[in-house]
Amino acid sequence: MKLLVAILALGLTFTLVSGAAFEKEAKSRSALVKLSSAKPLVVGNNTIILQVFKNKKLSDNDVVTTKAFMPAMPGMPYMENKNAAKYLGDGKYETTMNFSMSGTWQIHIFVSPKEGKKYRVKTSVNL
Repeated sequence: MKLLVAILALGLTFTLVSGAAFEKEAKSRSALVKLSSAKPLVVGNNTIILQVFKNKKLSDNDVVTTKAFMPAMPGMPYMENKNAAKYLGDGKYETTMNFSMSGTWQIHIFVSPKEGKKYRVKTSVNL
């Protein structure tokens, strides 16, 4: 009986670890973007929350767009999807990224502040 309980507990532990939410930080010279998702990233549509900091201050209703792409490879075309992010308040934006297949996807986050220069933060994810 103790062995069965131990096996079930171990199985539950691995299930909880593998089901962890997605979190990642992406930095540029003066900006930081925290990417997160309530669910692990999957092939298909993913809802991503972006929290944008410029010079260590939260973004305030800037225009944020995202581009997720996979470069062309032998036997596979270039894939890309672009989306505008919806401002949620408190420096947070929500966007949807569609990863049409597993592999390494490049992500570019473009921020256009009301004042100042537009900037880009780059990162990547592996599915």
